[in-house]
Amino acid sequence: MTDGPRQRSSTEGSAKDAAGEKESGGVALKKEIGLVSACGIIVGNIIGSGIFVSPKGVMENASSVGVALIVWIITGIITAIGALCYAELGVTIPKSGGDYSYVKDIFGGLAGFLRLWIAVLVIYPTNQAVIALTFSNYVLQPLFPTCFPPENGLRLLAAVCLLLLTWVNCSSVRWATRVQDIFTAGKLLALALIIVMGFVQICKGDYYWLEPANAFEPFQDYDVGLIALAFLQGSFAYGGWNFLNYVTEELVDPYVNLPRAIFISIPLVTFVYVFANIAYVTAMSPQELLASNAVAVTFGEKLLGVMAWIMPISVALSTFGGVNGSLFTSSRLFFAGAREGHLPSLLAMIHVKRCTPIPALLFTCLSTLLMLCTSDMYTLINYVGFINYLFYGVTVAGQIVLRIKQPDMHRPIKISLIWPVIYLIFWAFLLIFSLYSEPIVCGIGLAIMLTGVPVYFLGVYWDNKPQCIDKFVDKMTYVGQKMCVVVYPAESKKSEDEGEEMKEVTSALSKEGADNHKSEDC
Repeated sequence: MTDGPRQRSSTEGSAKDAAGEKESGGVALKKEIGLVSACGIIVGNIIGSGIFVSPKGVMENASSVGVALIVWIITGIITAIGALCYAELGVTIPKSGGDYSYVKDIFGGLAGFLRLWIAVLVIYPTNQAVIALTFSNYVLQPLFPTCFPPENGLRLLAAVCLLLLTWVNCSSVRWATRVQDIFTAGKLLALALIIVMGFVQICKGDYYWLEPANAFEPFQDYDVGLIALAFLQGSFAYGGWNFLNYVTEELVDPYVNLPRAIFISIPLVTFVYVFANIAYVTAMSPQELLASNAVAVTFGEKLLGVMAWIMPISVALSTFGGVNGSLFTSSRLFFAGAREGHLPSLLAMIHVKRCTPIPALLFTCLSTLLMLCTSDMYTLINYVGFINYLFYGVTVAGQIVLRIKQPDMHRPIKISLIWPVIYLIFWAFLLIFSLYSEPIVCGIGLAIMLTGVPVYFLGVYWDNKPQCIDKFVDKMTYVGQKMCVVVYPAESKKSEDEGEEMKEVTSALSKEGADNHKSEDC
């Protein structure tokens, strides 16, 4: 893990490196993500299967319909504030990698590595595996109407889904973003149908649970602890709002499109979440909603009649797009980590013609396939969900630290510090409550994260490794380059730092790729 370039703690230096790569004449990531695709990445990653299948986490803890709707609105507002903070960081530190890059540049290599470690080890492989399994479940369920689909069949179809989408992402950034755009539009159309049917129900007078007297009638006693848990569930439901920051370097005009996409997408998702839940309670009582294993399917059966098949297909399409979006963004996180020397340098290389990070995509796919083979991934998600949320707050706190340490740094967007303070107050409340309510789960999550400390010191911090280790890593890198036909981004600038042997390897690969591969220009 030491064969990449050494990390630098200077934020300005990192930003200059990113700019330098763009200006050099070598191979580089292509800027092909426009505003529509940027919105598709945010919306597509936030809206997965949850709003269709099980939006009841908030409802069962809020104890009434009215409080549940308030929770959805407030968590949407808090998410928008967090995204606003990330927008400033994204244009101030214009590098792919999102919160990993920001934490590393502001707090140092170890903090950044721990963020990367928990993401590589658990968060993204497990999340992608779960989404792929949800997709396969909704595809196969009609073939097994009287029983559950076989477990091996579910895992096999999930693996096929992952392999297909990995191939698409390896082939072209444009193809990947088009897939994301199409499937995001599909899930929004399905949710629009749910919302429209909800308005039809209201016009017909079916709004008993929306009347104030009934909306705030508790179906269980109100409890501060449960309401706090409802806010926690709501915050998790908006997960994915920061994914666009992972692909900053591939955005067309990021200084404009990054904040603009955030300002469009987060309010849109909040609107969809709130009004979809309103629509659900026009057709179902809170008790029926909590008893359903697939709320959108139950809603469709009640209101759509012979067209009820639309809902399970919508869930399948939504999850398929979710897998694509997660593969696209998480591979860029691993790419950014390798470029900073925190992962094997092969993962920081891109195809000489397609300009896609093929090694990082293959690594992402392989780790997810391995997770499909385990039976404990849902348990792992519970353990590290707390850590994932922890780093959101650390990143936003970094925005304040950066303002203090480098007040004169160029910031294309500069928001009032009141916004990160508001976010951190809400974040601290949820974090303290999580520790109080589930200390063992949070403790195990912290322990999993801290296993990265010795790995960091052995793999990254330790410079003078035995020569045999360096030779082995160089050989593996060489073989990987030959197999994937990849080089470092902006190789003509980077090669000065990589040694004479690596120069010869990458130069030969560039020529080989130019001769043997006809594809779109970089």
